Amino acid sequence: MKKYILIFTIALLGLTSCGDDFLSSRPTDSMLDGQPAVEDQIKSYLASAYQILLFDSYANNNYNSLPLMSDLMSDDIFKGGGDAGDQHQLYLVSLYTCTPNEIPEGLWNIYYAGIARCNNTLIACDNAVEVTDEKLAQYRAEAHFLRAYYTHLLWKFWGNIPYFTEPLPAPLYMAKQMKADEVYAEIMKDIEAANSNALPMNYSKSDANVGRITKAAVMMLKARVVMYQKDAARYADVTKDMAEIINSGKYKLMDNFTTMWLNENEFCEESILESNQLPQGKTWSSGWQGYGTNLPAFISPNGLNTGANVGDFKGGWGFGPVRKTTWNIFENGDKRRDGSINDWTGVDYTARFQDTGLFMAKYAARVGYNPNGDTDLNYANNFRIFRYAETLLNYAELVAMHSQAAVGGLTAQSCLDQVRKRAFGVDNSIPANAANIKLERRREFVGEGMRYWDLVRWGDAPSVLTESLTESSRTWTTNKKYLPIPQLEIEKTAGTEFALEQNPY
Repeated sequence: MKKYILIFTIALLGLTSCGDDFLSSRPTDSMLDGQPAVEDQIKSYLASAYQILLFDSYANNNYNSLPLMSDLMSDDIFKGGGDAGDQHQLYLVSLYTCTPNEIPEGLWNIYYAGIARCNNTLIACDNAVEVTDEKLAQYRAEAHFLRAYYTHLLWKFWGNIPYFTEPLPAPLYMAKQMKADEVYAEIMKDIEAANSNALPMNYSKSDANVGRITKAAVMMLKARVVMYQKDAARYADVTKDMAEIINSGKYKLMDNFTTMWLNENEFCEESILESNQLPQGKTWSSGWQGYGTNLPAFISPNGLNTGANVGDFKGGWGFGPVRKTTWNIFENGDKRRDGSINDWTGVDYTARFQDTGLFMAKYAARVGYNPNGDTDLNYANNFRIFRYAETLLNYAELVAMHSQAAVGGLTAQSCLDQVRKRAFGVDNSIPANAANIKLERRREFVGEGMRYWDLVRWGDAPSVLTESLTESSRTWTTNKKYLPIPQLEIEKTAGTEFALEQNPY
């Protein structure tokens, strides 16, 4: 069932407030400091900040889906498509050979716009008139979370980035570049500002506010950021956060892993945060409008014969074929394999570059999910940003791998066992040790953009990701941790006090 709450906010408020058409917003659009803001204006700015969650699959008219961009760098998929030159920049991403002139820069553009929109929201909150303290605290917390979320993505992809919390000064519209550790400190400030009693632990699926930021979402972002930074001083706090989510009883694993990805099971009891994609509004001429996603078309097999035994799955463009080694990580009886990967071997479709016969299933194209407009851009598949399974596996990792004290008798083993039982439908316990927890995370999150970042933070990337295959020959070193900064940004700032220092590549 699709939820329209955030889109209704945009449609009813955003198009008429403050003279800011945030459907084509850029980082220089700003809320005037000191200008009084009534609640509808604040909600409009906040809705525009949320809307950035919907833009990544066609980011600034670039095919830069967040889970795809992340998984291309992992050992789970290949680039695929027509040939090596088809979306060549994505091929370079998969080989860690991007250059400043050939790089997917859509995420850079949309997430900086997201930061600007969050800044505008917080300025509007500072200027609020006739808004209750309770509502104002909620709006602030949501804006702080979104700013932290967008910044942490730029931080993971590029590391040493410009950062700003106020409108950029005219006429340069530039900000000082920070080192990655300094950016981490700024992200944590926003997370702490959002982690308050202003947000509920969850919204039920029937709640009109479902899809908005919750306290659990803030805790999950904190876990991702702290664990990626390997900030051991904060591990105890994150362990307690994960235990609080678990012990709250507000979330649980959905029984059927395979059907969790259907429209009718969006915002299910396992969902902590997801994007709210709607099958309408996006056009080929602009990546800054509409609510749909292109990812399902991008990752589905080209020319799939829907007359064959393929259920409700549809064809697409043939990018992101799954590696056979990924198929083989699953044990017999693990329902996550068929819920994560479609095996189209022997089915009629057009094999393309790096074809394996295997394609990602969770966000695959389905009949009825894109009924309007430019259909390949307007699939309705929500992206699950945080799931309760990650909460359980985070806790298991922190306790079993990082020697954190168990909270209130909650064990790493029990958390791992819950994930395994859902996967097999019956108890299927394995020891909660480092090797098993790492492998379980890989199995659980295939196609969700998690694997690469896990390998980097565990220190496993150099050994796992360096390979010499027919389909992929590449070497991962610490110099590959960050993408090169887009050349246009380097040139734009050259000779100014904001001149950007390029990342090694």
